[in-house]
Amino acid sequence: MPEPGLKIKILLRIKVPKFGFKDKIKNRMRNLKNAIYTGSRNRQSLVDLTIPADFNGQLIVFIHGYMGFKDWGAWNLMEQFFTARGYGFCKFNISHNGGTVENGIDFPDLNAFAENNYSMEIADTLHVLDWLENELDTLPEICLAGHSRGGGTALLAASDSRVSKVITLSSICSVEQRFSDAEMISDWQEKGVRYGKNQRTHQEMPHNISQYTDFLENRSTLDIEKACRELHKPVMVIHGDEDTSVSITESERIATWTNTELHIIHGADHVYGASQPWLKDVLPEKLEEVCGYMLEFLQ
Repeated sequence: MPEPGLKIKILLRIKVPKFGFKDKIKNRMRNLKNAIYTGSRNRQSLVDLTIPADFNGQLIVFIHGYMGFKDWGAWNLMEQFFTARGYGFCKFNISHNGGTVENGIDFPDLNAFAENNYSMEIADTLHVLDWLENELDTLPEICLAGHSRGGGTALLAASDSRVSKVITLSSICSVEQRFSDAEMISDWQEKGVRYGKNQRTHQEMPHNISQYTDFLENRSTLDIEKACRELHKPVMVIHGDEDTSVSITESERIATWTNTELHIIHGADHVYGASQPWLKDVLPEKLEEVCGYMLEFLQ
């Protein structure tokens, strides 16, 4: 059941019109694919940036989720949805997501993946904002958008003055909750590493105990509830009601903490019908709904 006082909006599929915009900021058109930025611990990673010819002055910076990457599934089609309507779009690989600058889709560097932590993902997001400042003539209005774990990262990074708005898709609401299994923590501390199965690649993905110790050392700065309650910027919260990976109750809490509506996509799973690889040239129906309501929010 939703929390008391929670505002809920159930979204139905609508036909989204195409909008034309005039340039608001004098930024040159960009179409950068697999450019390189320097992230946490000076590790290089990949970033995409598209500024359309009819740029309207708003830039979406998208953060992927756990075991994800910028080109996962239909994220490229989501980018095209917005750039066709005058929005800039930037998406990037977390520096320690297990990818490399040579291979950003699979996970050839499991040592880097093992060293990743939540603090580094926030730092990567800020490094990308730095990269954008250097790349663009004028920094536009920025909306951070994040999926799953990336939604939590977006909320934690949103206090940065360069961020104007936040959108979360199927977001986690607590870092601490990821470390709530006492038996798992005890075994992790004893062995120094634990593994999680990647169902797509069938790799055993290592997580060093340093991820947990980073949380202990930075518990306050990794407090998503605290970040939400202190955030005084527009927020949109979206979640599918058939998500089996991250409970919809997590987005209910985010919506309550940010005093906004929870937008429920009826019949949608964690990835809104997408998969990796996504071989179609059109968005999944549920992800297109998500994009339509993101568009309303941005306008």
